[in-house]
Amino acid sequence: MTSLPQLPISDVLTSIEAFLSGGDELVLEAPPGAGKTTIVPLSLLGASWLNNQKIVVLEPRRLAAKVAAERMADILGESVGQTVGYRVRFESKVSQKTKIEVVTEGILIRQLQDDPALSGVGVVIFDEFHERSVDADLALALSLQGRDLFGDVREVPLKIVVMSATLNGQAVSQLLSEASGQLVPVVTSEGRAFPVDVQYCGAYEFGEDIRPKVERAVNQAIAQDSGSILVFLPGVGEIRSIAERLEDAFSKEAGIVVCPLYGDLTLAAQHAAIRPAPEGVRKIVLATNIAETSLTIEGVRVVIDGGLVRYAEFDPVSGVNRLVTGRVSRAEAEQRAGRAGRMEPGVCYRLWSKSQHDSLAEQPCPEILQSDLAPLAIQLARWGVSDPSELLWLDPPATGAWQQACELLKTLDVLKPAGFQLSTYGECLSSFPLHPRQAHLLAMSHLSGHGELGVALAALLESGDRLPSGQADLASSVFGLMGQGEEKGGKRFGSVQSRKMHQQLDRLRHRRLSAEKIVKTDVPLLSAFEKNASDDDALGVLLALAYPDRIAQRRNTSGEGASYKLSNGRGVRLKKDDRLSRNHYLVVAELGGGQSYRSPGRDALVFAAIPLSESVFQTALSHLVKEKTDAYWDTHKQRFCAQRQWCIGELVIRSEPIAEISNEIRQSVLLSLIRKEGLSILSWSPSAIQWRARVALLNHIEPDGAWPDVSDKGLLSSLEIWFGSSLTAVSTLNQLKDIDLLPLLKTLLPWPLPQQLDDQLPAQLSVPSGRSHTIDYTQSPPVLAVRMQEMFGCANTPSVAGGRIPLMLHLLSPAQRPLQVTQDLSGFWGGVYREVAKEMRGRYPKHYWPDNPLESEATARAKPRK
Repeated sequence: MTSLPQLPISDVLTSIEAFLSGGDELVLEAPPGAGKTTIVPLSLLGASWLNNQKIVVLEPRRLAAKVAAERMADILGESVGQTVGYRVRFESKVSQKTKIEVVTEGILIRQLQDDPALSGVGVVIFDEFHERSVDADLALALSLQGRDLFGDVREVPLKIVVMSATLNGQAVSQLLSEASGQLVPVVTSEGRAFPVDVQYCGAYEFGEDIRPKVERAVNQAIAQDSGSILVFLPGVGEIRSIAERLEDAFSKEAGIVVCPLYGDLTLAAQHAAIRPAPEGVRKIVLATNIAETSLTIEGVRVVIDGGLVRYAEFDPVSGVNRLVTGRVSRAEAEQRAGRAGRMEPGVCYRLWSKSQHDSLAEQPCPEILQSDLAPLAIQLARWGVSDPSELLWLDPPATGAWQQACELLKTLDVLKPAGFQLSTYGECLSSFPLHPRQAHLLAMSHLSGHGELGVALAALLESGDRLPSGQADLASSVFGLMGQGEEKGGKRFGSVQSRKMHQQLDRLRHRRLSAEKIVKTDVPLLSAFEKNASDDDALGVLLALAYPDRIAQRRNTSGEGASYKLSNGRGVRLKKDDRLSRNHYLVVAELGGGQSYRSPGRDALVFAAIPLSESVFQTALSHLVKEKTDAYWDTHKQRFCAQRQWCIGELVIRSEPIAEISNEIRQSVLLSLIRKEGLSILSWSPSAIQWRARVALLNHIEPDGAWPDVSDKGLLSSLEIWFGSSLTAVSTLNQLKDIDLLPLLKTLLPWPLPQQLDDQLPAQLSVPSGRSHTIDYTQSPPVLAVRMQEMFGCANTPSVAGGRIPLMLHLLSPAQRPLQVTQDLSGFWGGVYREVAKEMRGRYPKHYWPDNPLESEATARAKPRK
């Protein structure tokens, strides 16, 4: 075997081989530049336990996968496709000789779906696992369960290696240990990075334009430092804008070239960005976080870090992804700074202050906790798992996002109406390497005769590219891509964008053709979606089929732009002067701006949308329209009102008044009114209040479930049961308030509870005077208020609940004011009574105040009869 280069990772190769010879799992911690991506797979080629099986290396991005394969092949002195090959989306270079396959996450997931045992694979290496993409988490979870369930079909167990630069290796080790039942070792490589001089460039106010600070830092680096420059920016918009400015600024200077680097560039353009600069040339690479790990850009000595990252954050309340710009974590900032010290000592300019750096989060939030989980849900359904808890995760999927994903898949008819099983249609879509929305769009476009339109729309949705019009109109970009820009009053894409987009079109056309295997009867294709519909109408319909939860209805227009309500209930807005604002209905494809759903503020901004004709709600989109009755009590008019409404989600498309309101509707309205206003809207008699308090007390002291919950929450939850039947003849609020609640409440107690209630907690108690007095159970403990003379001769405090609860006695004066409050009647008679009696004889001389109350006759009169 070819001798391997000596890199920092070489020091631990012996340990890696030893641990894998004796076990099936390993966690490797190694900093960027240690050589783990290339050297570890190559070092395992000769392992005896590999038994002529393949090594699969998982990379988070296409470019990283291709570059890793190229470097390993170069070390072996071979071409890619021989010993080392790669498989990425829409492209592969492997042969029968290939022993190391570098793949992207989606490829591995599809391989696992087709063959859960991964037959012919000896080890899967998860590289750059600290990035924690949803697909990486899913691939690891499926690998672990597939090995557990299908291990008996393999001669030797599948081995799993997880490699990371910044992730807590112990957490991964614990997960793997739980799967295997054995302690999984963590091997650490110290690496060998060159020193990087980190310079902080002053506080950054979140939301300010980052571009001027970047330009100043670039100019400073050009003047003071040598070598190429790597600039980290949050997104493509900033990269394009700054590239334009820098190209203008350095257009007259030889030896400086500006290169963009982001995921949606063609692979050729990405390769150009990471290739070493020619002799005498300094390269300024403007990159997203794609350049944080895996990729080594030779010649870079300077890193300028804007400190920002853009990502899609999922709002589980509305089911909408919105683009959010946030601060990097400290781990990400360290990764970025390390790029300046790969080959020699370097410098990193951080465009924020040291105090701001100290307040950054330690690690980025895992994607599985903040992203759209529809792609995950369809893969789990295909795997046969209905609940994510059946698999092992470092972080389980977020509950709200998971529920939203399941609802979306049912809306798209990917899942069967009941349970968590793929429909026949869903089984087909699950094999598409696309988001379920876009896969559905392609299938619908093909089956409706608008295939090319669907391909262009899906290509734009996937790539995020738009015509630079400053408008949210996605249709103009679609027609521009199809070469109809001028015909539709718009533009065409530039030559570079056009080449890239047409490559994407060719790939998606291939995917669309696979839609032919979808049987029409298995697809809820709308017969009203005519094949001769105009492209303008069909485009909106296709997007609405993919995004039924984002159909938008205009609410109003203000100085900040038109405001819309989405079918999921959330509000959005267009920019001021956006041409789309004259449309009453839109379908929104992309949202951003505003606040995170975790700190709600202004409505999100619409970045891409297509107008929708209202007529399609009666034709192509009629299956989304649901009829319902909206009835309510009009507090101003003091009467019932009802409408028949035709709705898409939260949007009312059409309505008409209902003249004759049925008793059932009246009853439903009144029940809703009571739930909204609370039980205080009803008239509670003293006897009803006391009955409720008695039952509540028994529910508390006898928690065996026999006694009903009569709290506000409990009574409202069972409102239909005990109160609904009394509403059939109610048409006014006065009639509602006239209802006697006590007989209705008593229906909550089955036999023999009514008798037990009276036995345990009697409503009244007979006292020594011969009279009965009401016990107040609304107080704790229950209170018996009685004139003092009526209790003469009673030595012990009366009690209820079989003696478990002594009553609180309020012993009253002739004026019905408490003279004593006590639960110790005997102690009172033998104690302070004498002082009370002495005072009362002077105040009430006609009343009876004996010296010995225990031996005196009780009376309800001023004095006992003679």
